[in-house]
Amino acid sequence: MPPTPRTPRNRWIEAGLEALARGGPEAVRVEVLAADLGVTKGGFYGHFGGRAELLAELLDTWEHRCTGDILERVAEEGGDPAERLRRAGRLTFAEELHRVDLAVREWARHDPAVAARLRRVDNVRMDFLRTMYGGFLTDPDEVEARSILTFTLAIGRHFIAADHPGRTTLEAVGLAGEFLLRPHR
Repeated sequence: MPPTPRTPRNRWIEAGLEALARGGPEAVRVEVLAADLGVTKGGFYGHFGGRAELLAELLDTWEHRCTGDILERVAEEGGDPAERLRRAGRLTFAEELHRVDLAVREWARHDPAVAARLRRVDNVRMDFLRTMYGGFLTDPDEVEARSILTFTLAIGRHFIAADHPGRTTLEAVGLAGEFLLRPHR
């Protein structure tokens, strides 16, 4: 009988990211992940030295996906600054990544090391926004204002409970985003 293949490392990471998005770092438990994957927890230890190592890998994966991967893709696909901003926004704040991003933000409120990582990621994002807005705006104050408003809109859209007569929240957020992308008048 051939040996049973070990559950690949990336499946543990994906399950961990899903657990993190669902319930924060407390929800990332080896036994629970093994049950979700339909395997025993023994295979976990063939990939990771323990839960702390998995949590660090989850943060590494999140950081790479929401900065490096997205910036590479945006650069490869090109376009004017406004189009690159739209594309980066769609990729960065797609539901799958955004759920993890919100969980990391909550985690960062209680863990200084995670807060430092989040600050680094947010600084990469803000630098990108400043560069893109600087591609069609000349006033540094306006570049900074639009950058922070864009970032705030992207993060905060999930916390808006208000009604938008005749529009969905997504449509209202889209209008706000397009307003921010208008050239200076």
